[in-house]
Amino acid sequence: MPGKRVGRPPLTERRKHATRMDIAREAVHLFTTNGVAATSADQIAEAAGVSTRTLWRYFPGAGKENCVRPLLTAGIEAIAQALSDPAGELPDRLATEPGDVDTMLALVRLTRTEPAVRAVWLQAHHDAEPVFATSIAERSGRRPDDLAVKVEAAVLNAALRVAVEHCADHAPDGDPAPALWDALRSALRVAGTQI
Repeated sequence: MPGKRVGRPPLTERRKHATRMDIAREAVHLFTTNGVAATSADQIAEAAGVSTRTLWRYFPGAGKENCVRPLLTAGIEAIAQALSDPAGELPDRLATEPGDVDTMLALVRLTRTEPAVRAVWLQAHHDAEPVFATSIAERSGRRPDDLAVKVEAAVLNAALRVAVEHCADHAPDGDPAPALWDALRSALRVAGTQI
């Protein structure tokens, strides 16, 4: 039959996101347990229950360190959404699973000793600036390429990065989520950003 699809139907976007997050969690676990150099893409794929080919399909053209990126960008995306909405508020929860805050903070601590992971962290924030600028512009009725909007986005971005890094160093034992939200809110106030 012409035009008929062969093979499995495509995964839903929600399922793709869940698979990417599973891979990210397993990569962080292996990196923090064994070290980045001692962890292979094959090991990450096996731990996540996917083939190595599937892992590379989700993270094409990137090194194994890039597998952690979804844990770093989940919060950035939620904040960008809140910025776009004139009545937006900082969400109470930025991660999709209860343990994701612990995992993300462990990953941020790992950026201090693993240059390739640090590069992914910094690249995620670099990529966030135009997203924040677009959100700020939508909320304020200005243009994303307006210098003032770009500066606001850069200040917001730096404030969020520093808040997360601070929380990674100073989060109390137990559930670090409340400390992270407090640090994010404080950083936003200092940066003069209202969400």
